[in-house]
Amino acid sequence: MRDYDIVVIGAGAAGMMAATAAGRRGCRVCIVERNEKPGKKIYITGKGRCNITNACDVDELFHSVMTNHKFMYSSFYRFTNEDVIAFFENEGLPLKIERGNRVFPVSDKSSDVIRVLSEACRKAGVEFLFHSRVKTILCAGDVPQTVKGVRLASGREITASQVILAAGGRSYPSTGSEGDGYLLAEQTGHTITRCLPALVPMNISGEEPSQMQGLSMKNVEMSFYTRKTGGKKKELYREFGEMMFTHFGITGPIVLSASSRIGSALESEQVYAELDCKPALSREKLHKRILRDFEENPNVSLKNSLGGLLPRSMIPVVLKISGLKGEKAVNQVTREERDKLVDVIKGMVFSVESLRGWNEAIITKGGVNVREVNPATMESKQIPGLYFAGEVLDVDALTGGFNLQIAWSTGYAAGESAAERALDT
Repeated sequence: MRDYDIVVIGAGAAGMMAATAAGRRGCRVCIVERNEKPGKKIYITGKGRCNITNACDVDELFHSVMTNHKFMYSSFYRFTNEDVIAFFENEGLPLKIERGNRVFPVSDKSSDVIRVLSEACRKAGVEFLFHSRVKTILCAGDVPQTVKGVRLASGREITASQVILAAGGRSYPSTGSEGDGYLLAEQTGHTITRCLPALVPMNISGEEPSQMQGLSMKNVEMSFYTRKTGGKKKELYREFGEMMFTHFGITGPIVLSASSRIGSALESEQVYAELDCKPALSREKLHKRILRDFEENPNVSLKNSLGGLLPRSMIPVVLKISGLKGEKAVNQVTREERDKLVDVIKGMVFSVESLRGWNEAIITKGGVNVREVNPATMESKQIPGLYFAGEVLDVDALTGGFNLQIAWSTGYAAGESAAERALDT
């Protein structure tokens, strides 16, 4: 007799959802986790609040997947964002919807999400094996081989007819995500698409960002572009929302989402980030607003006249880029100088030097080639009984709960599919 019907590698979001789904179908399930407890990466998501999913419509859900969105059709429909919300609420976790349809626990504690998931696993009869690292996925037979279990780094072998690989990617390696899943997948003959850090802050050339360090801006618009021959812009990404300046450059939701779009371009081209501080105002309206402020206090200096329009730490930077003297009285500012001011407020340009590294990346871009995976079941097309779920797959999305939705949906699909196959064998 086998030790278990199903072994799940990884006690993260995808792994625990897969185990719960399989356990509820009556399978004997074991989760093997290298850490001392489950959900270490869940704990730090959403700045410790855990943005569980996004309550958007299905079109936006697919639109928010940056890589291989068509691969997600079956699993998204099989276990939707509405299903995710219902799952957690039925398990006793009250949820709330915030700006941008982001869904959080009412408690604002990611630890509550981990607790609910762990309890759901245990209620489904799932066993946890902590401090254990899978070294090899055991397969038997000729081509195609079939799964027969796993071998741990300790040498222990655990037999099972199905294995679900949900070991995560390479982002936040401090949580245990060091790329083990990719090595295990490669051992079984699967192709790994090149992995890059994604949803990650950006290093910016020059000293301007550090002069505004800590400044968080809402309701702004950023565009990211390269320049073609002749200086014409080629836009890579544009978004409205929040961003923040740091000692090294820029971060925040807009920047993190953009990082998934510009990473490959950065390798061969210079990428620029352009910030529109006042997207709600046309150039003409901004001109009128500045002129009105000047007329109300005609003798005040330029640097002291912009406090109602711009954050204080940004004013010296805007003046420097504009080439204007802050001590100049506003009644002496010319139309041409106002034009320069508007140019910078509506289009402050920064040179993107590079993306930050794996320690700051929220997710991994790249992973197991989805052409080798059945999108309806998450089962390997090459090895029956082997399934993939979560970040180990070459699927990634924007910020806002979409990446966790990928984990829940692929995990659920893998768990149910593995259970169906295990119960038939």
